[in-house]
Amino acid sequence: MAKASVLFLLLLLAVANCCLALDGGAPVPDTCNLKDNCNLGDNLLSRSGQGSDHPGDVAGDKLESKIASIFEDKVNYSLKLFADEATTTILEYQTANLSELHAGPGNFTLHQLHRLEAANAHEDDQVEEDEKVYLYNIGRRFLAITQPFDPARNPDASSLCRRQMRQYLDALDNFDLWALQMHDASGKLNSGILNGNINQPGDFDQCLGIQQRMKKDNDQDQDQDDLILRGQYCLAYAQPVLPHKSKRLQSFFKLIQSHGPFKSEFNDPGHRVPRYSLINWGLCVPSGCSARDVEYSVAEYLANQTASTGISFNVRVEPQMCQVRDQRPWDRNTTWAVRFFVLILSVAILSTIYDRSTKSQPKQNAWFTAFSLDKNLRWLFSTSSAPGDIEAVHGIRFLNAIMLIFSHKSMAMFFNPYNNRTAMSESLGQPWTVIGRAASLYTDPFLLFSGMLTAYSLFGRLMKQQPIRLKNEYISRLMRIVPPLAALILFCTYVLPLWGSGPQWNLVVGHHADICKKNWWRNLLFIHNYFGFSEMCLTHTHHLGIDTELFAVAPLLILGLWRWPRRGLMTLLLLCTVGTAARYYTTIVNQLSNYIYFGTNIQRLFRTADYMYSFPPHRSTVYIMGILLGYVLRKYQNARLSSLQLRLGWLVATVCVLASLLGPAPMGDINYVYNSTHAAIYAAFAPIAWCLFFSWIVFVSHNGYTNKLTKLFAWRGFQVSTKLSYAIYLTQFPVFFFNVGRRRHIHHYYNFVSIILDTNEFISIFLASVALTVLFDAPFQNLKKLLIKRPTATVAKAAPESVEAATTKPSPSTARHAKPNPNQHPHSD
Repeated sequence: MAKASVLFLLLLLAVANCCLALDGGAPVPDTCNLKDNCNLGDNLLSRSGQGSDHPGDVAGDKLESKIASIFEDKVNYSLKLFADEATTTILEYQTANLSELHAGPGNFTLHQLHRLEAANAHEDDQVEEDEKVYLYNIGRRFLAITQPFDPARNPDASSLCRRQMRQYLDALDNFDLWALQMHDASGKLNSGILNGNINQPGDFDQCLGIQQRMKKDNDQDQDQDDLILRGQYCLAYAQPVLPHKSKRLQSFFKLIQSHGPFKSEFNDPGHRVPRYSLINWGLCVPSGCSARDVEYSVAEYLANQTASTGISFNVRVEPQMCQVRDQRPWDRNTTWAVRFFVLILSVAILSTIYDRSTKSQPKQNAWFTAFSLDKNLRWLFSTSSAPGDIEAVHGIRFLNAIMLIFSHKSMAMFFNPYNNRTAMSESLGQPWTVIGRAASLYTDPFLLFSGMLTAYSLFGRLMKQQPIRLKNEYISRLMRIVPPLAALILFCTYVLPLWGSGPQWNLVVGHHADICKKNWWRNLLFIHNYFGFSEMCLTHTHHLGIDTELFAVAPLLILGLWRWPRRGLMTLLLLCTVGTAARYYTTIVNQLSNYIYFGTNIQRLFRTADYMYSFPPHRSTVYIMGILLGYVLRKYQNARLSSLQLRLGWLVATVCVLASLLGPAPMGDINYVYNSTHAAIYAAFAPIAWCLFFSWIVFVSHNGYTNKLTKLFAWRGFQVSTKLSYAIYLTQFPVFFFNVGRRRHIHHYYNFVSIILDTNEFISIFLASVALTVLFDAPFQNLKKLLIKRPTATVAKAAPESVEAATTKPSPSTARHAKPNPNQHPHSD
């Protein structure tokens, strides 16, 4: 651009000379170059050899003025284009300057250009100084509203923390962008506090994206010049304390804490049950400061804000809740875990290729097709049922599985920050929310059907005088449930923590993975339910431990009932009575609650889980009911009921389901006060009533007495849900907490349905369940069939926590008219 401007000036000089020549007819004088340092005014704007008294002076003066005007306009325009192109400070050349050059003595030299540049540079420096003053004042005003936390105020803060904080605060005073981003990423008070908008996660990604090279200190080694100041995101917890009995303040903090659906403390485990009443605050600080330093600064800040008010805050910042973006390589265990999953996927692909390439052959090698994706997907989505299948079980299992998903989702949603948590709590403090609070109720039918299918299978073999190989039964069960469980533990422990990040990621995903690294072996031995929920890997799998332990003793109970029917029946009824009384007594003595009422204390929930919910003798009642149901289905499979008996049975069943589901509804009210008697009645009798309803449906449908409800439960499409039920049971919690952990920002709660019916989560659970089933569940069932030869060919798939059972059942059309064979054994088919 500069060269173009010079050429443009020379062109103007040539045009001016031509004009002078045409005007006076005199020869054109030689023009000077810029390198000659001549007087531009004398050489350009006058003609040589002519004085002021020449007759053509007047015309020459006019021409001179015209050329000077054009020259000045072109120079200004060229300089403006030059300044715009170079994006530098615009140098404004006034017309007066050129006039002075034309009129005044001397030459316009490069020295004059340098002086002009120096003057403009001085002017730019002055503007920059003024800008610094303005920015400093803006920063002071801005920081006066929201002061940054200073972890370096901790007396025990490290020297690195102090240096990084000093650099951060200096940069903040200087209005540097990275420092503003660090301050901006921290959570700040917002509107709607009385509506529960107290949890402020800040900007997680903006904080972790900050990287700034540290300034060198004179007293530091040369190696520390390469240290990088990184943004560190810490999630702080604060618990308000009101020492005085002010009703107004209590009502105020009740709104801030959204009425406290869960009463929580610092020491409560927070990786599976939300510490709802604590205030969560996201802070962005330099990476050199520790969690203890951040905790000190937050406590000091809150103490200053509440001085002389009587209000105090307990503050905690856990080391695991401070995160820095660190691209660390995978550890050895993670590498082997990834290799294992890649190996399984490779085997499945090779098996599929073999299956497709040999499909036309008369006989395939069953070992090579065990992992075939085509074969396992065909089995998974097949709706055909075995001749002896108890069809109503599939629909009942599907119903309880869906209700269990809703309950677990209800628990997970309380982890998320909402800007209207108080309104959300008030809407959920209604009796109808019983459907989401009775999570324990929906697991009881799985125990019922586990006992039923086990008994139904063994009683069928005993009636046919077939040998019972308990060793094969136990091996069969382990091959059924261990591979998917082990795969999930491996994935959640070493792979899932690398898949995401977020403010609560280390709490609900990372911390849980650390627990699994220590205690995974308890799950594979199925004894994890005895060690407490707080240190349990995959807490939702406690049900597997209960069912496996009950299954271990079930053959003894079944053989006793078969060998001594009356004594065995009395023994089982006595065990049911003892289990029911134990649940009632334990609830009263330990102040437990098997129902999640509004305002539940988290410590009470964990005591309930440890002392009763995960203790097999307290859950044995419904399992024994299942054994009795299997016995009844075998012995009275051709039972003929009168209309009165059917009506009476349906009436009792309806009363049972309403009592178990709607009876505890008042306990879900927002103003409910805990009553141990209410809790004990619910814990003792609600599981029995709930399972009696489904036992009646199975009994009448199995004997051919159908209606719209039994036909609905017997729909063939539920065959698919039955095959997926175990995988759905395993994968739902990891999916829920994956989404909780990566939630970055505050959302608005609209209604319960919009939160529960999350299409993305349901699709994720379905896809994860399909993957777990076709890669681990179905292949190992295929291998199990090759290793263990069954004496019978009819095999029915058991519940998620049950064994496979060989079953036979007459068709509904002939059930009522079948006549007993006098030559058959009294207990045979």
